Amino acid sequence: RQAGVTRFVYSSSCSVYGAGTGEWKTETSGTEPLTAYAACKLRTEAVLDSLAAADFSPTSLRNATAYGSSPRMRFDIVVNQLAGLAWTERRIVMTSDGSPWRPLVHALDIAEAFACVLDAPAEVVHNQVFNVGSSGENYRVREIAEVVAAAFPGCETAFGPPSHDGRSYRVSFDKIAAALPSFRCRWTAERGALELKALFDRIELSP
Repeated sequence: RQAGVTRFVYSSSCSVYGAGTGEWKTETSGTEPLTAYAACKLRTEAVLDSLAAADFSPTSLRNATAYGSSPRMRFDIVVNQLAGLAWTERRIVMTSDGSPWRPLVHALDIAEAFACVLDAPAEVVHNQVFNVGSSGENYRVREIAEVVAAAFPGCETAFGPPSHDGRSYRVSFDKIAAALPSFRCRWTAERGALELKALFDRIELSP
């Protein structure tokens, strides 16, 4: 709470964009949530929009696909999952051709975005939606697999036929860069994959 105003930052997701063909998705692009998770994120954004007032200032951050190490490691997100496979099996076998787009962002960069929003003047971020990530960190899924495999010497990759999963979104992060000049992503997928390998080496990750 600052100067009588409650500041609230909501962790939303770029998954609300759902499907695309490679066009850049901005905060004003149409949304097409294809999962219950994405639909829930979008509905919560709408509720916060309806609650915005002079004394309640919400901001919704549509985070790119997160990755990075943590004490309670998540292996259900693409970079972490592929790194786990690269370490335990020395092989990344995908059941699709890996053509869909995904934007990536490190968990520490997400935390930095939250801090920058809370430090910003309320009028800059009041009831705003921001995509969180870096435009240069949009990848096709097969490219993510190749980046991860390169961090694990001897890891092979294999791909399958096109998938029926319609989720594919290439996201622009120009708005947050313009509104919050103190925010920038410090991590790349390559650096993140190397971080995960160093962690797995240290803890001798088991299957």
